[in-house]
This record gives sequence, structure tokens and C-alpha cells, in this order.
Amino acid sequence: MDAPSPRSKTEISGGAHATRQHDSAHKHVTGSADYIDDMPEPAGTLHGYLGLSDRAHAKITSLDLDAVRAADGVIAVLTAADVPGSNDISPSGRNDEPVLATGTVLFHGQPVFAVIAESREKARRAAKKAVFCYEDLPHVTDVRAAMDANYPLVTDPLKLERGDIEAGLAGSPRRLQGEMRIGGQDHFYLEGHIAFAIPGEDDEVTVWSSTQHPSEVQHMVAHALGTVSNAVTVQVRRMGGGFGGKETQSNQFAAIAAIAAKKLNRAVKIRPDRDDDMIITGKRHDFVVDYDVGYDDSGVIHALDASFAARCGFSSDLSGPVTDRALFHADNCYFYQDVRLVSKPMMTNTVSNTAFRGFGGPQGMLGGERIIEEIAYALGRDPLEIRKANFYGGPGRDITPYHQTVKDNIIARVVEELETSSDYQARRAGIIAFNETSPVVRRGIALTPVKFGISFTATWYNQAGALVHVYQDGSIHLNHGGTEMGQGLNTKVAQVLAEEFQVDLDTIRITATTTGKVPNTSATAASSGTDLNGMAAANAAQQIKTRLVAFAAEKFNIPEDQVAFEPNHVRVGNELMPFGDFIKLAYQERVQLSAAGFYKTPDIHWDRASGKGRPFYYFAYGAAVSEVSVDTLTGEYQVDRVDVLHDAGKSLNPALDIGQIEGAFVQGMGWLTTEELWWDDKGRLRTHAPSTYKIPLASDRPKIFNVKLADWAENREPTIRRSKAVGEPPFMLPISVLEALGMAVASIADYQVSPQLDAPATPERVLMAVERLKAMVTEAYVSGEDEADA
Repeated sequence: MDAPSPRSKTEISGGAHATRQHDSAHKHVTGSADYIDDMPEPAGTLHGYLGLSDRAHAKITSLDLDAVRAADGVIAVLTAADVPGSNDISPSGRNDEPVLATGTVLFHGQPVFAVIAESREKARRAAKKAVFCYEDLPHVTDVRAAMDANYPLVTDPLKLERGDIEAGLAGSPRRLQGEMRIGGQDHFYLEGHIAFAIPGEDDEVTVWSSTQHPSEVQHMVAHALGTVSNAVTVQVRRMGGGFGGKETQSNQFAAIAAIAAKKLNRAVKIRPDRDDDMIITGKRHDFVVDYDVGYDDSGVIHALDASFAARCGFSSDLSGPVTDRALFHADNCYFYQDVRLVSKPMMTNTVSNTAFRGFGGPQGMLGGERIIEEIAYALGRDPLEIRKANFYGGPGRDITPYHQTVKDNIIARVVEELETSSDYQARRAGIIAFNETSPVVRRGIALTPVKFGISFTATWYNQAGALVHVYQDGSIHLNHGGTEMGQGLNTKVAQVLAEEFQVDLDTIRITATTTGKVPNTSATAASSGTDLNGMAAANAAQQIKTRLVAFAAEKFNIPEDQVAFEPNHVRVGNELMPFGDFIKLAYQERVQLSAAGFYKTPDIHWDRASGKGRPFYYFAYGAAVSEVSVDTLTGEYQVDRVDVLHDAGKSLNPALDIGQIEGAFVQGMGWLTTEELWWDDKGRLRTHAPSTYKIPLASDRPKIFNVKLADWAENREPTIRRSKAVGEPPFMLPISVLEALGMAVASIADYQVSPQLDAPATPERVLMAVERLKAMVTEAYVSGEDEADA
């Protein structure tokens, strides 16, 4: 035994709560991070490409693939008849999502066949040679049109209800009704969808997939191959972004690659072009929100009756849970005395929409914020006053529409601190004064809050596993069920493990997520990655530590409480032993140095039929103030300043959390301002490339961008080191941008009329809103003149 270095006596490098860079940051910057398309290809690797329908809804009366098969380099052409198992990859189990379409196509761009060729380019060119004959059928792409045509996707839409809605509305001193349209969003990950399948012996196959849900890909591939899950191994080292788009949408690419690989006994890779990727894969759901709200002269909401209809696409995918979660967040931070919220998932002849950061929560929350804004303009008040008047409070005002008690409510403090630190009131007064004298440029400011529930509402997904090995030299191997898509999950979980063992962070190596090491993984989604996998890793470490403590106590004949893990050392009685030396000794004494950890979230339950339960383990909170300038002649605008105060609990890594908040804000701002999806009258998605679909650029970021963590916050629930999830909650902070734009537009009519901006508030929509209010002002002026003349 020897004495530790001075630093190691007091601290380790990179434990929990420390600011550390992403473990692959240097690789991302230099381009040395390996993604699936960077992997060396085995000799004889083939490449696949998908043949797509060019009708939104039609019967395929004939399909001639002779020219495809005869094309240069083509090895095989696969259709549904070549699927050896089940031709279905529906994550909901509704048997409504074929691997390859047969008989009838249900959206423009639906995969019908797959070409397997010697190169990707040859496969892509060959796929264009197919000759289709169709019998066209009626199609619907719009949410409202689907409602008019009675195209419900599910027969059991969720309803959340509390109190007496009819009496509440009838007894309210004031009442208003309205509609809001909320646009969808493409995930636009930097790395598109890709799958690489390598056949093995017997029925075995290994699939490298860019997926957030390795176990689901495993099950779907096995399902399509007609085999069992233990024959399929799915591996994920990292993704170049996911945002929910790779929770279910990876299934199709992986299944087709695996089918081709097993059929031809050669490695097969599939990677679509960006255009086809955007056409084939699902988006964030578009919503139409209809509301009827009763309130009083102080702006307090007495009753709310609202429906949330969504464009779901041709199949169920995750639309049921997404529309459910929209209802869960329609309250945001506000108490509704009498309330009825109903989901309306609608089938449309478009690609099946899917998970996207927030999973329906942003759409529900935005609908709730529109209602607050409507009340504020009707009363001539600052929307912030109406927000505060409706915040959840003490007993009697702390029950959500789904009957969960809000016990950890800190939104009032978050908003108060941000209101003060951002100088909101003085800036708002200055903006109103500016707008009175500015003929063209108008400015706006808004402060909006966020309360976001954390947990999968499908209770069984709230579990995770981890595998930890400690090697003889003291180095540690970690594998867990989460997937790294750039969010820093691996770094955080490694920090947790370093803290448990009291070793430096560089002692830990995290390897590719694989179903062969950790089975039955949950999707890395619902902001749960660190919560679940961090706790599972800690559990594995604690198992090993328990064995090590018992070994040391017996070996050195001391009580167990005299064995302690200290920075890079283990204290045994009065002596310190370097961690590596201690582990070597334990190995020689045949102590098991490996453990499978497990964690399941406690105290959550949900009864969908009754609309009651505790679906969320806790809530994450935040607030943002945004200031904008609008050119009323063109509708163009810029975001001048943003101030954010966000609750990440006791942050595991402040640098990563702030990065997530900044990224979420910009992505959410894109959803609400520039990212517009548009289908033409033939059901074709026309915004399917960077040339037609505008994500935010670096130049679109707020000119002044202040982001701060609520460093006083700490999760009251025993989560991993009392931290809180940070993936999804900040996505809704840029609702403040949309409402600031609304204030700038409302200045045209002296803030007396709600601007009613739908999302995304593109410059075109902003200009149309400006012109609508100008026309109203002119009409009121002319009407007043006529009355004066009379």
C-alpha cells in the first residue's frame, strides 16, 4: 500500500455533477467519430435501395420489375413475397405497417420493393425502372379533412375529465371558443436512416442499426425473418441524431437489410438519400386544437373543453401514445377547475407520423398556451399576468386533468426569478413605447413557462439494465441499454459509475449498445435515458462494491464499515490501497468482478380506461423570455434576445445540460417558425430536402442567448443523484418566441385583438396576420367615421 497523490485524496476527475465534455466531442469536431456508414465493409457487401409508390392511395393493378432485375449490378429484387416471416413491423401490434406494401398503397412514397445490387448507386438507379399500374382511390392528407371524412385511426381515443364541464362552462362569467393549427416537423438528423446486416450461422444475423430502440429492432427483424429474438443481435455505437425519429422508423430498414442478408448470405447495407428518407419516414404530428374555455374577469380559467386532432398517417405507429401525451401536457403549468380533454388521432394518406422530441407534449402545451393568450388579449392584460393567475397552487388547485397531484411545483419561483433577472417588466414597457412610434418594425416580448412530466406512460418501458465489468488492472467496462445520439448519455452514465467506484472518468470505457449484452432494453426516449440507465449502472456497481467490501473485511479481519472507496483508492482500516492494486488482489481471491444491474421506476401507474393515475414520476420545470423584431411590410423577423432559466434538478453535468437546452430551444424555434411541411393535391410531400424545408441556421439563433440552470433545484424524488431529465422539457421553451411574435403583430391593433398565429409562424403567416389586423383597424376606423357622419 502507498499514499495517494494529493489530488486523489480529495477528488476524482469527472464524477457526478462535474462539468465534462461529451466523450466523443473531439471525434465529432474532427470527423473521426465512426458511424455505420464509416464501418469497414466485409468483402462482397451488397447495397439495398427501396422502390417507392408514386400514388397517395391506390390499388396496384400490375407491377413490372423486369427492367429492375435486368439493370446493371442488380443481384436481387425483393417484394413482400420474399419476407420469410411476418410482413409487418407495426410497433403497436395492430398489423397495419407492412415491411413492403402489397395490393394497395396508402401514401405517396410507400416502399413496395427493394433492390439489392453491387453498389448503392446501381441499386438506386435500378429502383427507378419499375413500371407501376394503378387504380387510384380517394385520398386525404389534411387533419380537418380526415375528421370530415370520419377517418379515425383508433376506436378508443383518450379522454381526460374532471369536474362538471357543462356546468363549469355555463357558469363562467366569460367564454370564448377558437381553433389552432399546429404544424408537424421533420427530424432532419445529420445521419439519416441506415442499417447494415451481416449474416451468421444457422438463423443468426447481426444488424448495425441507427436506432433509439435496439430491442424493438431485434424483435421486428426476428418477426420478419420468422425466427426468435435470440437469433438477432442489434448493435448501436452512436447515432448522428435521433430526436424520436429512430424509435420505430428504423425497423423497416433493418428488417429489409436482414432479409436480404440471410437470403443472399452476404452483408447488406441500406441507406436512402435524404429526399427519400424524408419521404419514407414519419414526422412530428400536425394537430388541430378546438377549444371552448370559460373564465372570469381576472383571467382565472373556470372550465375548459378541448379536443386535439392529429394527422397520424396511414398506420398506427405510436400515434395513440403521442396523442395521449398531448392531453397530459395541455394543462402545462395551469390548474383547470372543470376540464374535458379528448384526443382524435386521424388516419391520413401520408407517411405514418411517429415519435418526436416531446412526444405530443409540445402540441398539447402549445394549445394550452394559445388559450392563455386568447384570454389575455380579450381582457387587455399582459399574458404573463394570466399565466400567474392560473398556476398550480396548494391543496384544491394541485390536481391535473389525469388526477395526479402536483407535489413538486416550483414554477412560481422559476418564473419570478427569470422575470427579475431578465428585466422583463421594464423591457415590455419599453417595447410598447417603441411600437407606438415605429411605423414599420414592431417588437414583441413574452415569458412562457414549462412543466413537463417525466416517465414513459407505457409503464413497462420504465426499466433498464446495465452490465459492468471491472478488469484486473482496475479499468472498468460499461454497457447499458441506452443509445447515444449526441445527447451525452454515455458521458453521464460513465460519470455515475466513476462516482460509485470513486475513480477517474477515464477509467471507464463504454462500449456499443448491444442486445447481446443487455436484453429487453427500452427505447432511449421520453427523456428517460440517464434516469433509467444511470440507476441501472449504479446498481451494478453497488453489487460489485458489496462483494469487494465483504472480501476486504474478511481478508484483513476488520469490520465492513472500515472499508471505504475513496478517490482512486480503497481505504482498508487505516491504510489506503490504489484501486487497481485492490482489484488485482480481489481477482486473485476469486471475487466476482462483474454484475448485471437493473432499475425500474417506482411509484408510477396509469389506468387509461379511467383516465386516472400517476403516469409521471416527477415534473421538470423551466421558463423563457424571448424578444423579437418584426418587419410588418414583409413578415420577416429576427429573435433579438432569449433568457432561459431551466430546472435540471441537481445537474449531473451542467455543460451537457446547458447544451441540451440550447439545442432544444433552437430546434423548437424551428418547429414554431420556419419548418413547414407541405403536401400537394396529389398527396406528395413537396418539402423533402434542405432546398424546400428550412431548419434553423446558425444565423437564426437568438442574437443574445442567456441560458442558466436553476442551481438551487433538486429532485425531491430519489432519481440518479437527484438530477432531472433534460432532453425534452426545454423543447417547449421557444413557445415564448411564437407568443412574442404574436405581441408584435397584435401591436397593429393596439393589443386589443388576439393575433391567432398558427404554427409554424413563417414570415408569410406573420405578414398575413399583420394584414388581417390592419384591415380590421381600417374597417373599425371607417365604421367610426360613418357613425360620426350619421
